[in-house]
Amino acid sequence: MKFFQMKFNKYYLAAFSCFFIWGFFGLALRPLHDYASLDILFYRVFLASVLLLLINILLRKNELKNDYGIFQSLSFAQKRKTVLLTVLGGFLLIFNWYLFMYAVNHVSLQSASFAYLICPIITTILAFFILNEKLSKWQWLAVFLCVISCSILSYGHTKELLYSLIIAISFALYLISQRKNNQFDRFVVLTIQLVIASLVILPFFPIYSGDIPTANLFYELIMVIVVLFTIIPLFLNLYALKGMSSSAVGILMYTNPLINFFLAIFYFHEEINLAQIVSYSLILMSILIFNQNSLDK
Repeated sequence: MKFFQMKFNKYYLAAFSCFFIWGFFGLALRPLHDYASLDILFYRVFLASVLLLLINILLRKNELKNDYGIFQSLSFAQKRKTVLLTVLGGFLLIFNWYLFMYAVNHVSLQSASFAYLICPIITTILAFFILNEKLSKWQWLAVFLCVISCSILSYGHTKELLYSLIIAISFALYLISQRKNNQFDRFVVLTIQLVIASLVILPFFPIYSGDIPTANLFYELIMVIVVLFTIIPLFLNLYALKGMSSSAVGILMYTNPLINFFLAIFYFHEEINLAQIVSYSLILMSILIFNQNSLDK
């Protein structure tokens, strides 16, 4: 029992760390505000794919051989399911990232930020119906508090809410699909998915990319984004899904907007209103209620 609790806490720490890191993503993006969001997306995905391929080929040959052996031992139906879930994960990732960038550039920053607030709710509800993940009464109370919080923040922003729903659903489906795709090394799975994402956007690069950046700062920050805000948190996310339910991982996603909220107050010195204070207080309360069993261990 003690080993199980230690193992569970390890997955919990991975999920929390993932969204904690993502919460500071804005600090790396702010200095790149003069570059097109689509260009940042292109270089982020391409460089991440190349780096992951090199790491696996040069340093993780045993893991690749082991995963290949596992795949070969599967039945035809299991192989088809594995391929489908892996490919689906790659498409959902790039679709979610593109929608997020589009919302920032063409809708509003609020719509992109709000997606992270409603995504945990959607993930929890979809996991309940699709994966049959059970929730306690206290956990349903936490979900209800999240709904109230999001309702307060979305009041009077119908258009932003629509885009937020699409962004949130795409990432929720990614979490749920990868919960079912957990028999392989997570680093290998992440590599394959980012390669798929690269292949999806590659035809659009010559058409929609801008001039090749020449400033060293651009490539330095892109490498920080690739390593610190892409590879590490995505790996932690997939790793956490091996030992936690999709709904539990989804609720921890609220760590991200909470950090954004505190950064806005204490770092960027942005003004806040009473509705935001009430909403984010409810979010913090919902996280503690939803994960009370994990925190007690």
